[in-house]
Amino acid sequence: MENRKENFSEWYNEIVDIAGLSDKRYPIKGMNVWMPYGLKAMQNIDRIIRTNVDSRDFQEVSFPVLITRDQLSVEFEHVKGFENEVYWVTRGGMDQLDVEMALRPTSEAAMYGMFSLWVRSHADLPLRIYQIVSVYRYETKHTRTFIRIREIHFFEAHTAHDSYEDAERQMDQYREIWKNISHELCLPYMIDQRPEWDKFPGARYTLAFDTVLPGGRSLQIGTIHQYGTNFSKNYDIKYLKDDGTHEYVSQTTFGLSERLLAAVVGIHGDDQGLIFPPAVAPVQAVIVTIPSRNVDVVPYAQAILDELKAAGVRASLDTRDNYTPGFKYNEWEMKGVPLRLEIGEKEVSGNRVTVSVRTGGRRRQIDRGDISRSVAELLEEVAGNLRARADEHFRKLSRKYSSIDEMKDAQGLVLAGWCGSKECSDALEGKLELGALGFNRDSETTEKCVVCGKDGKIAAFSRSY
Repeated sequence: MENRKENFSEWYNEIVDIAGLSDKRYPIKGMNVWMPYGLKAMQNIDRIIRTNVDSRDFQEVSFPVLITRDQLSVEFEHVKGFENEVYWVTRGGMDQLDVEMALRPTSEAAMYGMFSLWVRSHADLPLRIYQIVSVYRYETKHTRTFIRIREIHFFEAHTAHDSYEDAERQMDQYREIWKNISHELCLPYMIDQRPEWDKFPGARYTLAFDTVLPGGRSLQIGTIHQYGTNFSKNYDIKYLKDDGTHEYVSQTTFGLSERLLAAVVGIHGDDQGLIFPPAVAPVQAVIVTIPSRNVDVVPYAQAILDELKAAGVRASLDTRDNYTPGFKYNEWEMKGVPLRLEIGEKEVSGNRVTVSVRTGGRRRQIDRGDISRSVAELLEEVAGNLRARADEHFRKLSRKYSSIDEMKDAQGLVLAGWCGSKECSDALEGKLELGALGFNRDSETTEKCVVCGKDGKIAAFSRSY
């Protein structure tokens, strides 16, 4: 396997393949096959997302994949942002369609015509819905599994509110939801307000959650958008006020994709392979039996498996006798399983289990009677270790600079003063290939622009995926 630090790009491609996450040999570029192990990991991420939004009164829906050209054209700025990425359906069977249809690039156009039918009065607000579906974008750049693809596994939440202030409170809630999700995924991030020219088409403003992969490039792993009334005016979404007049709703959205899995793979892995956070791991604990001529170790291992499953642990038992224990150890390490439980003759006779933790450290002996409690504690330990490692990596690749000369060899998130102008952003990108991610949302520190010297604020720049 490639050295992760020296050649992250090759390491990433290799581990996605050999760990059985995805198969990119499907004959359409950028449309890959979700393999069972990768799909289980993504479904665990979806479960985390659902838990967080369901508990805040969001309702799950499922909209059709097709959108008519008329639906898509209602909001011109929105269409303009996606017009080069849309897949068009122009024929049904052998018949040319009278109405051209598009595969959804995102779902504003599909949903908001229905919003105008659903919202009538205060009683219908706030409206909070979400779906987890495939969206389609004709990506012309170099594709990369989970990062830049044409069929995207996508979570999108859409809301409608009776005031801009309530929509702003929703934006704050999104940040809390994201904080919980990122904690489970053990992912560090920075919140950046995208520049005007890079915000979501039709949004008043866009906040993005950016992290850094080991190759030194940033990865956008989530976005939230404040629409105000930009969409509701075009789609005629309004409610009846108490005074008998009508008011357009204010709207927000929240988007996440399989880039979350890309970040988990890239940030937590090592030269041995994947390291899954326990909340994401398809298998949290694997029991590997060590054959013995004197004792049948399988019944002992099976009883432990049953107990762990009853305790809610995603556990698996590997009794394959055509592979050596060492081979199986390496394979499960490569697959990123947080805990490996080894059971041989010594463990059975001693009424204990030997445990190896994927994040390192010495192997440990656990009493059989403490197995469920100990495994739960060790899974928490793994998550804590991953957060600490990821935070340290993020800190090292998030540095502040005071001049262009200092920034020449910078990697990761490059923090510097910026006046906010596109001219200065373009100048930096031309000289250093560093694109503007935007002003750091959590910092109001004033700083002179490193390009023009005018007053500005701290902003983030990077080479991005």
